[in-house]
Amino acid sequence: MSETPSTRIFTRTDARLGEFAVRTLDPVADAELLHGWLTHPKSAYWMMLDADVADVAREYRRIADHPHHDAYLGLHQGRPAFLVERYDPKHVELVGLYEPLEGDVGMHFLCAPTDTPLHGFTRAVITTVMDFVLADPAARRVVVEPDIGNTAVHALNAAVGFEVVGPIVKPEKEALLSVCTREQFMATQGATV
Repeated sequence: MSETPSTRIFTRTDARLGEFAVRTLDPVADAELLHGWLTHPKSAYWMMLDADVADVAREYRRIADHPHHDAYLGLHQGRPAFLVERYDPKHVELVGLYEPLEGDVGMHFLCAPTDTPLHGFTRAVITTVMDFVLADPAARRVVVEPDIGNTAVHALNAAVGFEVVGPIVKPEKEALLSVCTREQFMATQGATV
């Protein structure tokens, strides 16, 4: 899918790193790009290291067809740079594993692997993702369940306001359930709601 400003559904400008945007993911057109990201060793926590392009296309078609799960391609300065998934934890990922509140929104994100990292890039991405998810007025709290061993993401989550609820056991992993209210996130940005 070619990207034009009109296909973007969310845009945010970072004071230091410039424009970040989000567009709906195309499961077929974006499959090859995502395959390169998801099979990179740095993406091990996404559990798709052995996937082929068809597997990736199938997984993101499944997400696109699901009424409570969405996937998006994130752009930095107009170029693909990160992946975002948003889901309703009452129906996907966390069913029966915690007590959801009205306005809970689940989220996953992945930065594209790179040999030339930008200082502060991952923090700018998670800030963009949080702004995007919380742009929906019905969203009151973001819920995440990263692998319990993914300490880098735990630190990043804490930096944008997430509080640890505790470990949970999912079929594919032991995870660290964490939540962040709109107010907690805004406080890390130097703002209030």
